[in-house]
This record gives sequence, structure tokens and C-alpha cells, in this order.
Amino acid sequence: MPKLKTKKAAAKRFKKTANGELKRMKAYKSHILTKKTTKRKRNLRQATLTDATNVKTMKKILPYL
Repeated sequence: MPKLKTKKAAAKRFKKTANGELKRMKAYKSHILTKKTTKRKRNLRQATLTDATNVKTMKKILPYL
């Protein structure tokens, strides 16, 4: 069986935690920040875990993570 290739775009966006879960940064923090509240922008800074519905797909495109 041939080696599997990692999708490099996904590899840059996701990291694996000690428990084997996938960590990601939140979206909507790049532009049009004037109308967003300070609290909302502060919460967007924090990383979160990938939803369980997407984990199977993510493991497939990141085989060696």
C-alpha cells in the first residue's frame, strides 16, 4: 500500500492534544472587527476542540497526526 499524503492546509490549522483530540482556532477574527464586541473578539482568540462530527474526516486527511 502506498504512503498517504497529509493535506498540508489542514496540517497548518489543526494540532493534536495529549488526549488525541483535534484542536483548532476559531473563525471570524480576521476582519470587520469594529462591529464585534470586545467580549466576542476575546472569546474568538481561544482555541477549541474540533466537533465530533468532523473528527473522522480530519483523521483521514491527517493520517500521521
